[in-house]
Amino acid sequence: MVNISLEDIKNARECIKDVIHKTDLIPNNTLNDICGSNVYLKLENLQKTGSFKIRGAFNKIANLSDEEKKAGVIASSAGNHAQGVALAASVYGTKSTIVMPTTAPLAKITATRNYGAEVVLHGHVFDDAYAKSVEIQSETGATFIHAFNDPLVIAGQGTIGLEILEDMPDVDAIVVPIGGGGLISGIALAAKNINPKIKIIGVEPTNAASMKESAVAGKAVTLCSALTIADGIAVKTPGDLTFDIVKQYVDEIVVVEEDEIANAILFLLERCKLIAEGAGAASVAALLNGKVQLPGKKVVAVVSGGNIDVNMLSRIVDKGLTKAGRKTELTTVIPDKPGQLQKLLKTISDLSANVVEIYHNRIRNGVELGYAQVDLVLETNDSQHLNKIIEELVNKKYSVERKS
Repeated sequence: MVNISLEDIKNARECIKDVIHKTDLIPNNTLNDICGSNVYLKLENLQKTGSFKIRGAFNKIANLSDEEKKAGVIASSAGNHAQGVALAASVYGTKSTIVMPTTAPLAKITATRNYGAEVVLHGHVFDDAYAKSVEIQSETGATFIHAFNDPLVIAGQGTIGLEILEDMPDVDAIVVPIGGGGLISGIALAAKNINPKIKIIGVEPTNAASMKESAVAGKAVTLCSALTIADGIAVKTPGDLTFDIVKQYVDEIVVVEEDEIANAILFLLERCKLIAEGAGAASVAALLNGKVQLPGKKVVAVVSGGNIDVNMLSRIVDKGLTKAGRKTELTTVIPDKPGQLQKLLKTISDLSANVVEIYHNRIRNGVELGYAQVDLVLETNDSQHLNKIIEELVNKKYSVERKS
């Protein structure tokens, strides 16, 4: 039974108004052209702590009794809820302990500690950290702040729905990433209570589609694993409260692949000048890849967070460039004679490719005496440009192997 009202969400907004800021809702013409909808991005990646999670965490902690605040708070989180809890607790002078998966990005772990929390690392995904936090909570008596399965947390997240409807009363659909379901539950409750005709669409990674699997089964189910680059929504079991809300208010749940999420991160970085983590980019991935098709409709995609590890971002950029044919490693063999390397490089230069790295090896196993293997990392315009380069090299009698 859903016991969260529109009034609860409005009260949450009043509660958190001096802590969070109203994030922008911006149009995106490139997405419009790709998917045929009028797309707007709700930029919660620019929220304090880098994600929407501060809304629910602060609303929950603000409503604790003085005794509960004195006892301290504990939470489990892949990183974003951790920062929200840590910041909210610090505002009230409350001790916070956060259990995070060992796989949580270093940037999120460091930020959580910088907000004043004690961080305990345990397990590989959110659910492992949750089990450990329950154990610690029973030993310490601290108040548990659930990441999503809590009415006050859900109400806090629902303030995003209020903001969207204020800025765009005629919105047709809102596309929202799903982990445990707190974000989409709050937004759906707010939006549907204001305008029941608004379509609410959830997005999960194929590797962690616990809410979709639960919807199919008709009850909350637990996945065997939830390993995804979208660590913020890597949840094996949705909450019972959020599952009931999703079942009642969410119109559709779609799934996106890991490569699609990575490409969405790259798209947001390159085309929109926005940094999004995997979870935050999931909604955009769904639009880019035709998982959500609402031609001519006004669609809001919630970019839920931007706390991505820089090393992960670098790997995603490289992988995205490779898949697009814009960065490639080629291997060939040339005679080990003066001028042969220059001849090879001139062919590549004449085709307007940029050589990023080069490695010349005459002693590698399998290379005949009198020859040298050349490994090249090239920057090219696109796959068509790359194919033209390979074709020209083959025409000039080079044997070419594309490694990536």
